[in-house]
Amino acid sequence: MKYIIILGDGMADLPIKELAGRTPLQAAYKPTIDSLAPASLLGMVKTVPDTMSPCSDVANLSILGYNTEKCYTGRAPLEAIGMGIDLHEGQTAIRCNLVTLSDEPEFINKKIIDYSAGEISTKEAAVLIKDIAAKLDTIEYSFHPGTSYRNCFVLKRGKLTSKLIPPNDICYKKILQFLPKDSLLLNLMKKASAILQDHPVNIERKAAGLKPANSIWFWGEGTKTMLESFSNKFNLNGTVISAVDLIKGIGLCAGLEAADISGADGTVDTDYDAKCSAALDALLEKNKDFVYIHCEAPDTCGHNGDYKCKMLAIERIDRYIVTPLVEALKACGEDFSLLVLPDHPTPVSIRKHTNDPVPFLLYRSDTDFNSHENIYCEDSCTNTGVYIEKGYMLIRRMIL
Repeated sequence: MKYIIILGDGMADLPIKELAGRTPLQAAYKPTIDSLAPASLLGMVKTVPDTMSPCSDVANLSILGYNTEKCYTGRAPLEAIGMGIDLHEGQTAIRCNLVTLSDEPEFINKKIIDYSAGEISTKEAAVLIKDIAAKLDTIEYSFHPGTSYRNCFVLKRGKLTSKLIPPNDICYKKILQFLPKDSLLLNLMKKASAILQDHPVNIERKAAGLKPANSIWFWGEGTKTMLESFSNKFNLNGTVISAVDLIKGIGLCAGLEAADISGADGTVDTDYDAKCSAALDALLEKNKDFVYIHCEAPDTCGHNGDYKCKMLAIERIDRYIVTPLVEALKACGEDFSLLVLPDHPTPVSIRKHTNDPVPFLLYRSDTDFNSHENIYCEDSCTNTGVYIEKGYMLIRRMIL
């Protein structure tokens, strides 16, 4: 038996007027996923406890079978592992977004216009972060380039005194009330903004009609994470496939392999074919038991308030990942268990994560669950009455 989880980040949503009261998941053309629905177990699962913020780190850990109320230490440490950063005990990792701020003269009066600086390319972002590091790094802290706008800051000494706010939750709001209370971080943000203001990369971006990465934003702080081995927990060896350092870091921290997909960038135009090929290679050539395929695009579209783009991302996941994966496994006669779900909702109407339950589809090639539903969406999964309150228990339904 092969086990596959296909994670559409932020894929769940609320009804949208322009879609005649349907969600993007309902309205999207996803023939393969929907064809599996009648024989699948459909239901709702609570991936984020009410005591925690609805972030992708918490939700993805939960889906992989980890009780986040016991093991969670923060987002950035997981991303640091995915970036290859050797984080030591007592050090604090902090996510460092490249963002676009508005043009008000005084820093504290600015607003976040774009939490991703227009989904800046990894190549451009690396130049900016390396220049910031060259000017600002000390023996006490350091900046590290990651993927696109997602970069890391390591505080080697000392502790933070305040909780940091995700930039994607405060778009178009004045940053004053959300700025770090720690003077070190606030001063570094101001210094970085001055470095970035007239940087050649940003001059070129503005000339091309793109948003400049004219500031950094700190959030997602945490200390080194220790997880029980996934192999020890479930007696499975496997691989995570993702464009984002967070998911790679979670996988590595759990003792899984993390595939390096050069064409994957976390956008709606990511290399879906390469992700599918990597999954099939892991399952059929390397004889792995388990793959975790993470697709970031639906979440990005939700944050951008773009329901059309979100539908497109869902449709591409179905067409370029689910369809060839299912066809290949069926063709070789390999029994498999397939779990499709989001980690959390990212409704386009509010542009941020919520901790509401999410819909899941569990298909097993050796079992007919007879759901009586012909579509995978929020309504059909609610209609079955199946509800899993502890998100970390869902994987046991998949495996056992």
